[in-house]
Amino acid sequence: MKISDIKAPGSIKRKKRVGRGNGSGSGTTCGRGTKGQLSRSGGNTRLGFEGGQMPLQRRLPHLRGFKNTRKKINYMVNVGQLEEFKDGAVIDHKFLEGKGLIKDKSYPLKVLGGGELTKKLTVKANFFSKGALAKIEKAGGKAEVV
Repeated sequence: MKISDIKAPGSIKRKKRVGRGNGSGSGTTCGRGTKGQLSRSGGNTRLGFEGGQMPLQRRLPHLRGFKNTRKKINYMVNVGQLEEFKDGAVIDHKFLEGKGLIKDKSYPLKVLGGGELTKKLTVKANFFSKGALAKIEKAGGKAEVV
């Protein structure tokens, strides 16, 4: 049994046939009332028309410029921020999320070369800048692209 098979009394309503004589209850003006724009054929306003008042889409401030909907968003972490972790630590998305440096695993992680690094760390990220790679390897650590 499907929900479309259920036939309760009054569940199927017949289409209102207008303009079929006054005895039908919808003759003469056909339920449109008398006179005015809405009683005429083709008499209606466009979407968003507010009777000549300045419409909402024109009252709101116009945001200029271009918004890129395909913008690539990365979490950025500088090498200097990794200095606070213990020597020999493995740093990845989950680790940084636990420490509060990034919010979640939905965006890729990029390690940038800002700051100094003296500890030997294994860093797992999606992207590395040239400066970050050089500083991690100079400290004796490893940079792994995930």
